[in-house]
Amino acid sequence: MMKMESSSDLMETANVDDVPLLKRSTKGGFRTMPFIIANEAFEKVASYGLTPNMILYLMRDYHLGVAAGANILFYWSAATNFLPIVGAFFSDFCLGRFLTISLGCIFSLLGMVLLWLTAMIPGARPPTCDQFKESCNSATFGQMAFLIFAFMLMSVGAGGVRPCSMAFGADQLINKKDGQNSERILERFFGWYYAAASVAVLVALTGIVYIQDHFGWKIGFGIPAILMFISALSFFLASSIYVKEKATKSLLTGIAQAASAAYKNRKLLLPPRNTHVLYHHKDSETVAPTGKLRFLNKGCTIRNPEQDLTPDGSASNPWKLCTVGQVEELKAFIKVIPIWSTGLLMSINISQASFPLLQANSMNRHVTSGFQIPAGSFTMFAIISITIWIALYDRVIIPLASKIRRKRVHLNTKQRMGIGIFLSTMSMVVSAIIEGIRRRKAIEEGFINDAKAVLDMSAFWLVPQHCLMGLAEAFNGLGQMEFYYSEFPRSMSSIAASLFGLGMAVANLLASVILSSVDKYTSRGGNVSWVSSNINKGHYDYYYWVLASISFMNFIYFIGCSLAYGPCADDMFKVGDIHHLTDSENQE
Repeated sequence: MMKMESSSDLMETANVDDVPLLKRSTKGGFRTMPFIIANEAFEKVASYGLTPNMILYLMRDYHLGVAAGANILFYWSAATNFLPIVGAFFSDFCLGRFLTISLGCIFSLLGMVLLWLTAMIPGARPPTCDQFKESCNSATFGQMAFLIFAFMLMSVGAGGVRPCSMAFGADQLINKKDGQNSERILERFFGWYYAAASVAVLVALTGIVYIQDHFGWKIGFGIPAILMFISALSFFLASSIYVKEKATKSLLTGIAQAASAAYKNRKLLLPPRNTHVLYHHKDSETVAPTGKLRFLNKGCTIRNPEQDLTPDGSASNPWKLCTVGQVEELKAFIKVIPIWSTGLLMSINISQASFPLLQANSMNRHVTSGFQIPAGSFTMFAIISITIWIALYDRVIIPLASKIRRKRVHLNTKQRMGIGIFLSTMSMVVSAIIEGIRRRKAIEEGFINDAKAVLDMSAFWLVPQHCLMGLAEAFNGLGQMEFYYSEFPRSMSSIAASLFGLGMAVANLLASVILSSVDKYTSRGGNVSWVSSNINKGHYDYYYWVLASISFMNFIYFIGCSLAYGPCADDMFKVGDIHHLTDSENQE
């Protein structure tokens, strides 16, 4: 006897004993992966290909100074890093991932088309002139508004695509009724996803930048717009076969409710250590709050059961009474904030992309007599360093170190974050030293008033600072991600994924404040600003020394925060692992 049950999303067959033989979804699966991965890859090539040379576009075509242009890019980057958090909230709360990605693709495409139009339409930007030799007309309010609107649309688009793409792909592979091999399937997906993203970034930093350098902005901005169209098209083509999960309650809402409830109940006495006055769901594993940050426990305290609870046992007003689990999620979030704040300075250093580009643009970039590396492509050395380090760390370095020391060697997340902050500081020191040498050579060769001159000095002197910054990001960035995932409850995984992006957004705003302050105070009294548009007249080396000094103080701050935080999850694993190894040795 054969039975078959079907629905729009699931088909199940069974044998004569009614034992399920196959559960196969009519939607989702690996057939959707090429469309989702292509969408993400093309979006990254398009968006990342626009940023390296953008400071040159703002300076040459919009006649902005380096400080004003860099500040615009800082704000753009801040919005691009912050809006994915907003996008994740709306995706979870009301829109769902499919609609959020769809809107993100449309907004990104519109933004790139508008940016392309600024290069195509002569009236969309100021008249052409050389700002170093003559007085140039500044961009009008309408021209700047048009450009900024294009940036805003691209940031909104990134806020829709980036936080949802990976999770949407996972939705296609996880069969809610049959979890067999789900971990292996997701592992394969994540591997292909990250590989595609890495290749996309390298293509953007090499191919797109090369096209902009050799064929101009019209083609250089037109190709990213075409790639973004392909990205959107590849996503929409598979619309009929996607699994489209409905929006659920956002975790950010739960944390906000816990904070609101704790504040509104702040005048209550702390509840006793029993659970009958504490609100939690019946099937919740967390029924009693911890003793840390006990004042927050007031948020889950039931004052009057008749008023606070509905007949079915749920909270009548979740903004006045939250669950024990929500309180613990809020505590976990608050606890990591000091550690999270230490990564801001490193992110500020990472965001200083405009200045190395101007340095490279003034140096000899030839590999052969007929080929030179575009100035904006030198960032690829940081990406290459990250890729090589990740490939070697687990498979070569750790096993080799363990073999040499004859015991398991392990760097916990806080140690890796600290190493990353230290390497970031060293990157700024090296940047300052190299820039000091470059500037002295420019003066010796008589180019102090010629910002466009190319020195007889190889741009490959800049590779060490890029490699150090890449290693710093590999240590600190990945360490941060693992730290959040290991320290937060599993229910907070979406928050863990968002914190690093939030740190980059805040760092971009702080970088703008630092740059504006340096420009303001060093140009007083008619002096030449350290961050002058003329790189040979300015003192970019002094600016790097400022960042290096702040970074060193941040390193000391990190040590204090790390000691105050205490042991983290992988510290406890390490101790347990050592005990396990010791017991095994004793048995032998």
